[in-house]
Amino acid sequence: MLNRTGEEGHVTEYINNKMVSVEVGGVEFPVHIEDIDHPYLKWFTDKNAKKKKQTAPEQLPTERIADRKQRMAKGVYLSFLPVFKNDGMEEVVDALKVYLLNEMPQPVKFAYDIKAGGKSEFRHEGVLHAFGNMYLHSVAYGDMNDQPRFNWQLADTVNENMEVAEGVLRIRPAKLFEHISQLMVSGEPTFSYLLIEDFQVKKKPEPKEKFVLPLKLQQKNLVTSSNIEAPKYELDLHIEALLDNSRGLSNAEIVQLQLDTLRHYLQLAMVHRQERMIVIHGLGKGRLKEEVHVILKQTPEVSRYKNEWSARYGFGATEVFFRYQK
Repeated sequence: MLNRTGEEGHVTEYINNKMVSVEVGGVEFPVHIEDIDHPYLKWFTDKNAKKKKQTAPEQLPTERIADRKQRMAKGVYLSFLPVFKNDGMEEVVDALKVYLLNEMPQPVKFAYDIKAGGKSEFRHEGVLHAFGNMYLHSVAYGDMNDQPRFNWQLADTVNENMEVAEGVLRIRPAKLFEHISQLMVSGEPTFSYLLIEDFQVKKKPEPKEKFVLPLKLQQKNLVTSSNIEAPKYELDLHIEALLDNSRGLSNAEIVQLQLDTLRHYLQLAMVHRQERMIVIHGLGKGRLKEEVHVILKQTPEVSRYKNEWSARYGFGATEVFFRYQK
């Protein structure tokens, strides 16, 4: 019986002296041994309660969600449990079991998809209850050399004013070997990656304004308007591509010019009903990329976008896809 929820199940696998794997309602997942107990007491109290006549059964105080003990810091994690096999002389890692952990006081809606070589190998969607964990699937250890991408998306089921969080996790072989080596030394059963600490409040969409460059910037040897009115399928937001000379401009003015240019070409793309566009933002400290993605999220005509590695741009560009009403 799970001490937190009172659900009953059975132990399916002994992991180590701290953890076992249990199955509850058809779902298998790891738990700490101290978090489970045999339901003898529950059965006994239920039996005695039925014998009492015309007397309401005694109600044990319900555990409040806020009082539940967290194993890890607040957030949602993707956790990996190495499964070992005997290879004659020694034990070696045969596979990795993948779990989704919710260390937050509210249920979380999730979508999960692991891709290798551009193909989806396993996907699953559902809702993970507060302070819950869920076994997703297993990955052969040898397949981790191909560096599969663990795509995830999370949504708050309680507050609709929170942004949907999404991302991609990729573990390099050297980093995976380091994780497993640390587990063998520490005796811990799993290693985990924090996906989010908490959900962020949705930003209010800014009113769309006509693309007009500030007068101060118009006086700085800018590319003329006749050169930027045609739609582009590849938009380079590097300041060197927008200005002949950017000396004298502050960082804030440069970023504002880049974002104004993006809005302008998004409008042109939609007027010409483009299907897709590449936005080159570079790497740097990531501020420009974040601002670009905020604008794309606020544009209804943008169906989706992706920032994946490519031989031409690396991670310095985002591919944008448009949708239009017929």
